[in-house]
Amino acid sequence: MTGPGSGGNVIAAVCSFFWSRLGQLVQGRLLAAAIQCAIAIPLWFFWMGWVMHIYSAYDAATYVPPVREVR
Repeated sequence: MTGPGSGGNVIAAVCSFFWSRLGQLVQGRLLAAAIQCAIAIPLWFFWMGWVMHIYSAYDAATYVPPVREVR
């Protein structure tokens, strides 16, 4: 079972809470993790990186993978 509230998303959100963007890596979303990293690093220079840190956990918790049709 995948989607918001599933066990995989909860684990990913907890990972992102402790280490930002780790949840996206656990979910196999390398591009999302790279983009969030590129945004978060400059924000930490202004002490605003925590915003991206919280967003990363939220994004991991609410991620719904795309549905693939089986033929």
